[in-house]
Amino acid sequence: MIENLGLVIIIIVFIVLVALILWSASLIFYKDKNTYDIESDESKVFSPKCKSIILKHEKATDTAVLMVHGFPSTPNVYEYSANSFFEHGYDSYAFLLPGFGTSIDDFKKTYFTQWFNFICRKFEDLKSQYDNVVIVGISMGGALTLKLGEKYSNTEKAPLAIIPISAPVIFNSLIKDRKITKFNFYFARIVSILKKNLKVSICNRDEDGEDGSLRWIGYSGTFLQQSLSLVYAEKTIRKELYKITCPMFLIQNVNDKTVPYFNFPVIAKENNSKFFRAKSIKMDGFKHTKHVLLLYFSTQEELTDDIIEFIEGRLYE
Repeated sequence: MIENLGLVIIIIVFIVLVALILWSASLIFYKDKNTYDIESDESKVFSPKCKSIILKHEKATDTAVLMVHGFPSTPNVYEYSANSFFEHGYDSYAFLLPGFGTSIDDFKKTYFTQWFNFICRKFEDLKSQYDNVVIVGISMGGALTLKLGEKYSNTEKAPLAIIPISAPVIFNSLIKDRKITKFNFYFARIVSILKKNLKVSICNRDEDGEDGSLRWIGYSGTFLQQSLSLVYAEKTIRKELYKITCPMFLIQNVNDKTVPYFNFPVIAKENNSKFFRAKSIKMDGFKHTKHVLLLYFSTQEELTDDIIEFIEGRLYE
């Protein structure tokens, strides 16, 4: 009888462990902890370079470009492109997302739902002022850009165009797509119960580095709860790509070390944009992540010019 009891205990423990792993890997029943609306407090930024970029012409223009930064970055990645858009005649906006660029404590209280709702408010405000609003997003900013396209396509507020760059819509999808970004992230939900962050710090360097890569400013390390929030959001964004009908220009580097290139063909195939363009590039000879493409000296000019050409095509088609 004691032997049977021991066997039962082993079976129960095994079932509990399997259920716990499935709970963590599938993110079943996941919900963002905080969903209430929040704003950015730019009086608290740890560097002036974290502040929103707002470039407006004295004479009113009918076109604005809204740029959405990534995770856990800041608007400074758009310094070159924002100025180029402005010089070309567009008003330029790259807003600091709530929780970013101020303090780690601020960031730990924010989630994807709040970042998305914030950028929705900014987009709708711009749409009330301009006939045409173009949305550009890098990395998580690209995911937010796709979600904006899903929400506003086929409405009176539809953007003139969306330009997602290095955008993630798949993280780990072993069964459906046989694709894995980080296998150990299947256990992140379990780990986050005991430890919320791993080796986090503020990244604020004052040097160019290789190809301008060290101009990147934000937080470094792993924020488990915020990462889980983003990964869960990617699932919904992937499912609703078919809702995108507005013009789209999709860009990614084949050798992207942060967001695997397998995201690119999925986005290209599953959207329903009425005017779709895709550009993949292949960067070689650099040690950086080849991910933040409008930040790097080697790619920012060409890609910004491509984006301007795409916008012009939509304005005068």
